[in-house]
Amino acid sequence: MFAYILKRFLLMFPTLLGVLLLTFVVVQFVPGGPVEQYMAEAKAGMAGGGGAEGGGMGYRGAQGVDPKRLEQIKALYGFDKPAHERFFQMLGQFARFDLGRSFFQNKDVWQLVKEKLPVSISLGLWTFFISYLVAVPLGVAKAVRAGSRFDLVTTLLVLVGYAIPGFVLGVALLVVFGGQLQWFPLRGLTSANWEELSMWGKVTDYLWHIALPITSMVLGSFAVTTMLTKNAFLEEIRKQYVLTARAKGLSDRQVLWKHVLRNALIPIITGFPAAFIGAFFTGSLLIETLYSLDGLGLLSYESVIRRDYPVVLGTLYLFTLIGLVTKLVSDLCYVWVDPRVKFD
Repeated sequence: MFAYILKRFLLMFPTLLGVLLLTFVVVQFVPGGPVEQYMAEAKAGMAGGGGAEGGGMGYRGAQGVDPKRLEQIKALYGFDKPAHERFFQMLGQFARFDLGRSFFQNKDVWQLVKEKLPVSISLGLWTFFISYLVAVPLGVAKAVRAGSRFDLVTTLLVLVGYAIPGFVLGVALLVVFGGQLQWFPLRGLTSANWEELSMWGKVTDYLWHIALPITSMVLGSFAVTTMLTKNAFLEEIRKQYVLTARAKGLSDRQVLWKHVLRNALIPIITGFPAAFIGAFFTGSLLIETLYSLDGLGLLSYESVIRRDYPVVLGTLYLFTLIGLVTKLVSDLCYVWVDPRVKFD
């Protein structure tokens, strides 16, 4: 076991390096880098118009701009150094868990992540808990009643919910319940007077604001967990040990909850770490944009649009590292849940 864990940790380094290298190379050739955007805004301010042309390696639209000023701007953003030197400097910073500083927001990337994280936690955790608390019991009920009218109707409803994109459903809910009926607020996680409310008032206000975004995100996540639970239970119910338990006189309820449940939940429980950690860092960009929720998804999108490379690469490094560790924990959960699994 120790050798397997050590090998997985050693494999994380080339994987992480490859992700960072590929992304770094790509961003060098994306048009409209931070230098270009700054100079375009400066020219627009002086001449009443301007545009950003070129890529991150050089500024092709710098005609009429003072060369000394251009060099100063390049030095400000660190583009006065060769690309390979900047890459190794970035790796040195990341090794110290220094994610850099945003070009345009003048804040540390760590600080930006901490500011946006509460919104993503709110969306992710509610989606995670509601999905599992509904999908697992529903999957068990479908397995017990396999082939019945209940099974067919719930399968149809679950698949329809899965087929509707969360953003489309969010727009429909926002128009109907937020616009026409005005039952729910249109934006934000809290009201403007949230600080003045009582403790119970703050709780109800928060739940009132989060209802539509969570509904938009959670309906599509039911299908996979529900059908996985159903199929896992059906597979276990047909095994020999279930027939043996029933032959000993155990009731169907005892067989289901004492014998079948433990084995059937193995593929679901082993996915808990990835799903739980993902709830913190996988905010929905479209949902956050639609409901004006300032989370990590919106931060990543705006960083890509504005070519805020420290934020793009810093968050990519952080999320990739967390994803690799979480994948290892998920694999180790197989051994914890099922001792028969051996990595040797």
